[in-house]
Amino acid sequence: MKETIQLALVGLGCRGHELLENVILFHERVEIAAVCDAYEDRCRDVADIIEKSGRRRPLTTTQYGDILKMEEVDAVLLCTAWEHHIDYCIEAMEAGKYVGCEVGGAYSLRECWRLVEAYERTHVPVMLMENCVYGRDEMMVDHMVRLGALGTVMHCEGGYRHDLREEVAFGEENRHYRLRNYIHRNTENYPTHELGPIARVLNINRGNRMLTLTSVASGARGLSEYLREKKPEDAVLADTRFCQADIVNTIITCANGETILLTLDTTLPRYYSRGFTVQGTKGMYCEENRSLFLDGEEHAKDHFHWQKHWGNVEEYREKYEHPLWRKYLQEGVKKGHGGMDWLVFDDFVESVRQRTQVPIDVYDMASWMCITALAEESISMGGHPVAIPDFTGGAWIGRKQEELL
Repeated sequence: MKETIQLALVGLGCRGHELLENVILFHERVEIAAVCDAYEDRCRDVADIIEKSGRRRPLTTTQYGDILKMEEVDAVLLCTAWEHHIDYCIEAMEAGKYVGCEVGGAYSLRECWRLVEAYERTHVPVMLMENCVYGRDEMMVDHMVRLGALGTVMHCEGGYRHDLREEVAFGEENRHYRLRNYIHRNTENYPTHELGPIARVLNINRGNRMLTLTSVASGARGLSEYLREKKPEDAVLADTRFCQADIVNTIITCANGETILLTLDTTLPRYYSRGFTVQGTKGMYCEENRSLFLDGEEHAKDHFHWQKHWGNVEEYREKYEHPLWRKYLQEGVKKGHGGMDWLVFDDFVESVRQRTQVPIDVYDMASWMCITALAEESISMGGHPVAIPDFTGGAWIGRKQEELL
């Protein structure tokens, strides 16, 4: 087992910068061997930050292939634009490098199959860096499900409900990939924040699997109206017809009888929410008001006066806090999306150090990312149901759910 790993950070935009300054620079078991981005100024700026932190200045390059030729590099962390994720993952796997890949949706089923085929050919692990799987409430609810506190889970909901109008509208100036995607595609483009925690609760790919998907989309008005008001001087975008709907709803059915509702809501004014909801035969959890409704408890009598119980999740921390978060709170929660970023990155680092399988593996990655390609297909056919592939080739029946590190 290696004491420290040599990491290459690829993609130095907002997410890459954020992870570097909040997480990577503080991890004692990580050395930053190289940084890579298509823009030289980003490479230079990030190398300066690393050097000023007291660490050795890394190699900088605008060519991804240079990274893969570096024998000392143990792992690659990809924070690039969505459209490069899977190709870059495959290239790294073929070069024998562990891969941590930031989230986003796939552009086709074929690229998801190529990802799985690359793993089965090389046996080099790739981990989807879905931080929301490590959220405190998400892990507590998962722990409750394992303990039977919510009974048999029958329905889950989640969403990426985040006002991104400014980020998309100024995508050209900020060199952000979301703009071109919102112009050309209409789909559930960011499914894994909501689906990741749900997939763990429902044991997807480990005794259960997703079967079918149906997606429907509203019209697209939010961005156009925002641009007219906030960026009237931009004649090009003023005349641009955005394909991406303001609201996309996706319903998924599962082999064990559960249903999942995912909602994308990013181009209308609203508060941030992932809408994580889990309903079972003995109770439910709802993120929107951060409350638990448990059958048989005194509060369960207040069906019509539920507001006074909003936020009651805190009353159940002592009994149901996930062991990982109990330990984390004692040791001190780190920076990065309320601590989630540290946990997902630390699990990746430990997998690389110990040369073991990663907790969110290639089959999870393909299954969660394919939702984007399938939703696009379903929307184009007016909400027609489409089949979700079994990327495990039937192995889901016998695979076991592993605890997060």
